[in-house]
Formats: sequence, structure tokens, C-alpha cells
Amino acid sequence: MANTTTATRWALKGRGYEFCNCDFGCGCNFGGFPNSKDGSCRALVGLDIDSGTCGDVKLSGIKCAAVLDWPKAIHEGHGACVFVVEPTTTDQQIEALAQIFTGKLGGMPWELLGPTFEVKGLVKAKITIEGSGPKSVFKVEGVGEGRGDTFKNPVTGEEHLANIDLPDGFIWKKGECGQGTFKAKANGISIGAEKSNWIFYKFDWTNG
Repeated sequence: MANTTTATRWALKGRGYEFCNCDFGCGCNFGGFPNSKDGSCRALVGLDIDSGTCGDVKLSGIKCAAVLDWPKAIHEGHGACVFVVEPTTTDQQIEALAQIFTGKLGGMPWELLGPTFEVKGLVKAKITIEGSGPKSVFKVEGVGEGRGDTFKNPVTGEEHLANIDLPDGFIWKKGECGQGTFKAKANGISIGAEKSNWIFYKFDWTNG
């Protein structure tokens, strides 16, 4: 964990798009362990940063993503990760994001998440977001995509909305949940699932 009294100050606010292979709700958020079929945690996580800084580096307006693969629970480590940024992202911005997301600058959630995975590479690709809220589609050109949808009432077929309130959540506090289908492949990591857990959330992270 970084000493935040001397680490470069950073702050990020925006929207998160979390597709994973857990069953609905994601066991990691409730008991710390995945409720996927094989006990792994594989996820495509997208971030749309509305406002952000890291020291003097401005990070507002950046879209980025991570392709993540842990063999078991996140806290048990041994994960692999490929980061994705858009081609317009500068080297200075990439370095700042790398320092944040690997936990080197401290601050939640990355001071806990960063040490659990090994970075396998960086991909530059166009990122587009369609729709909104639980019906969002997060696309990474040449890498993959996540398609979110609401739950459906099995009797009437009508939309069934479900939200999770996590007052002590360290990644997000309020999540709009649904069923998502995703696939992604980059630098030797290949992940995907159909009609599995998907959560849309707003984030407000800092080491300040």
C-alpha cells in the first residue's frame, strides 16, 4: 500500500461498466467469493471518466477498460490483466492511469485490487458506449464487448429492475444490476459469459 502522505494525489469520477462471469448479483460483492460456475472471476470492466486528475495530469474525458482473469477469488490473487486505452490517450495519461490502477499511489479500490493481478499488456483501441444505465453496451474495437440488459419477468416478460446498495462497498456504493453477455480477448487472455452478472455504477475514487 502506498504512503498517501507522499504519493501523487489522484481523483477519478465517472461511470463504470462491470461484466463478469458470476451469477446475478456477483458473490464477490456479498461474501468475497465468486458464485461463478467454476469459482473463477473473469471480467470486462469499462470506465468512462467524467473528471479526473493525477498530480498535474488531466484525465477527464478518458474511456478505458480492463480485461481481467482471476482463477479463484480476487483476494486470493494470481490474476492476469490487460488494460485498454483509446489511441488518443497520451503517454503521460497512460503512465498516470497505470500508477493508479496497479495501486502504486494508494487509494481505494486500486490499492487492494492492484496487487492481485499481473499486467500482461496494454492495448490501444477505440471504445464506444451505446445506450445508458442497465441497457448500456460497452464496445472495445478488436478486443470485445459487453452488452447489458435488464432482468425480465419470467411470466409477463416485462422489465424487472434490481439495484444493490452497498454502503461499505469499496468499488461502488450503488449498482444498477441486470443480465449481461460479454466476450473479450487480448494478449493471451480470453474471457466471456452469457446472461451473467452485469452492473452499472457511478464511481468517485481518490487517494486524497
